[in-house]
Amino acid sequence: MKEEFNGISPEITDNAKKVLEKRYLKKDDFGKLKESPAEMFRRVAENIAVADSNYGSTKEDVANTADEFYAMMARLEFLPNSPTLMNAGRDLQQLSACFVLSIDDSMESIFETIKDTAMIHKSGGGTGFSFSRLRGKNSPVRSTGGISSGPVSFMKVFNAATQAVKQGGTRRGANMGILRVDHPDILEFITCKENDKELTNFNISIALTEDFMKKALRNEEYDLVDPRSKKVVQKLNAKDVLDLIIKMAHSNGEPGIIFIDRMNKDNPTPSVGQIESTNPCGEQPLLPYESCNLGSINLAKMVTAGQIDWSKLGETVRKAAHFLDNVIDMNSYPLKRIEEMTKSNRKVGLGVMGFADMLLMLGVRYDSDDALGLAEKVMKFVMDTATGYSEELAKTRGAFPNFPKSIFATAGLNPRRNATLTTIAPTGTLSMIANCSSGIEPVFAISYIRTILDNTKFIEVHPYFEAMAQKKGFYSNDLMKKIAEKGTIRGVEEIPEDVQELFVTAHDIVAEAHIKMQSSFQKYTHNAVSKTVNLPTEATTEDVRNIYMLAYESGCKGVTIYRDNSREEQVLSKPGAVKEPEKASGQKATPRPRPNVTTGTTTKISTGCGSLYVTINEDEKGLPFEVFMSMGKAGGCAMSQLEAIGRLVSLALRSGVETGSIVEQLRGIRCPSPSWEKGGRIFSCSDAIARVLERRGLDAKAKRIAENTKKDGLSGSADVSTGTVESSGGAAKTHTKAKTENIVGVCPDCGSALWHVEGCMVCKSCGYSKCG
Repeated sequence: MKEEFNGISPEITDNAKKVLEKRYLKKDDFGKLKESPAEMFRRVAENIAVADSNYGSTKEDVANTADEFYAMMARLEFLPNSPTLMNAGRDLQQLSACFVLSIDDSMESIFETIKDTAMIHKSGGGTGFSFSRLRGKNSPVRSTGGISSGPVSFMKVFNAATQAVKQGGTRRGANMGILRVDHPDILEFITCKENDKELTNFNISIALTEDFMKKALRNEEYDLVDPRSKKVVQKLNAKDVLDLIIKMAHSNGEPGIIFIDRMNKDNPTPSVGQIESTNPCGEQPLLPYESCNLGSINLAKMVTAGQIDWSKLGETVRKAAHFLDNVIDMNSYPLKRIEEMTKSNRKVGLGVMGFADMLLMLGVRYDSDDALGLAEKVMKFVMDTATGYSEELAKTRGAFPNFPKSIFATAGLNPRRNATLTTIAPTGTLSMIANCSSGIEPVFAISYIRTILDNTKFIEVHPYFEAMAQKKGFYSNDLMKKIAEKGTIRGVEEIPEDVQELFVTAHDIVAEAHIKMQSSFQKYTHNAVSKTVNLPTEATTEDVRNIYMLAYESGCKGVTIYRDNSREEQVLSKPGAVKEPEKASGQKATPRPRPNVTTGTTTKISTGCGSLYVTINEDEKGLPFEVFMSMGKAGGCAMSQLEAIGRLVSLALRSGVETGSIVEQLRGIRCPSPSWEKGGRIFSCSDAIARVLERRGLDAKAKRIAENTKKDGLSGSADVSTGTVESSGGAAKTHTKAKTENIVGVCPDCGSALWHVEGCMVCKSCGYSKCG
């Protein structure tokens, strides 16, 4: 396999090579690699350059363009989104990362969209939806005489469909679910991921309106509007609803929020449609059935001799904008309707990565006024240069077809090729390939310990810190290990004060600094900015409120927070060495003792073996506590198996295992004698037990809903339980430093730590990304 073209060999680290081999490089039917990184970049460059031939370029011109594209990628100055790297020049040829689909208030539309979603996920894309058009729970359905189950129930159907779709081991399906804050089911939606084992293939966000925000600030009521009749059906106190959003975000990081009116204010084609949703990470607002292809410039490669090389940056922006416009023509779209809408607006999203590295090379601290000024200056330059190039392209290739219907035409601005040009997207995997800092996030860590598969541990050091340490004469392996174990260089006496001041990480930066940086980039970004505000475990709900208000006041289009240790599946949280997850030692789940008297109910359910009677007793909170089963005249082996299931389920419940997790294990188990129960198929006795448990779990949840609704002073029947949310009191404020590892689980592919960064979960070992 060739390792270079035109004398240029990709500057790939060992870790980047592992990521490329795992997910990007071509393999034969037996999993053997068929291309090198250089050949991958050449494949992509040649394929994308072909679009030039549609506009009169000669074969020689196309070849020269391919050389330029290859050099730009091989030198890691620019990388397109993952589907383009994976699929360009291959049979699939699906090159876009972001899609938004429409869901109308009919069963036909809902399941047609599920089918479209499956096709997009199969092709490697992520999808965003607004469920705001669906009628609320318990609304009448005239065609059947029944009642609607509401948006959240249909989200679960989308979630299950996503789970079932396989994507060849390269990218998994990811969804964004959005509901307007004035939808009748908003309270249920806010708490639908209270159990983070639910809706695992969704990120969720609330679409906040200007009217809602103003009334929340004034502590006033606002209207809930039936999406079908457009009539006001209820009023809620806006501040109470915002409090609930804050409590849930504090509890486990979801929901996020987007300022939907602000997004539509910047909608370039309002006469074509209104923006209702975004892609899975929230940075790309799109009209229904639009797609967008993204790419990022590596700012670390734009510094020469301690200064920003504006000439190089400008040339890279022009080449990247050229590349992304070509992608639109070379793309093989999963749906004809998506192709038509995408080519009508020709949106692209050019962003940046390696910003924190650029600051270090310039000697500028991340959380400083100078850094904010540079953020605005750099992004304005990128946006202006890309816009100017798009106007040049429009002269030779034509403006995007919907230009006459755009706000640009109304304002008398020059025709341009693309309706939008800039987006700050997550670059979790791309930044690993480019060996730079992610997006506009601060540096991940100065030094940390990596454990590879044979349990060998080695120290990784940020290259700029290592270079400075050697230059200043304080580098040593022992010191790097000390930093890795401490988790910060703050207070390490061997390190000069000026170095400590410069090399700040996410753990050292206050919450307000994250929002200010996001806002600085947003000023010159056509679309939106993907960024996470990291908070320490001890952060309060009041801290979250302050972040939301600052984001609203400073012009952000949305915000995502993550508080350390706020997810059940998080495995590492203490500052110090970044290790691969290890099994907790000395921790045992102790079942709660059974009281002498418990109360419950018995449910009769038909199975293929006969009528099964399932008794579920409750604890003092009204939650399932123990389970007993009996079946007609059954005896012997059948009865012993039922007794065994009952004992194990009871043990799990008394040990604190979520009912949903038990249901997930039992549901769908099949036996040779299935049956029907009230129109639904019962596959086995185990499946029947799962259905009864699920039904009782929902009943218990509804009971808590009513109690919490009354307690919180919120009207309506939706789930507003707040889980184990801390009080908003306490001494911690938003200036608390976010000394947090942000590890939220275990990578399903390689078993390494899964990190929460840029609004998504990313494995820094193999490149796995939950958001696709």
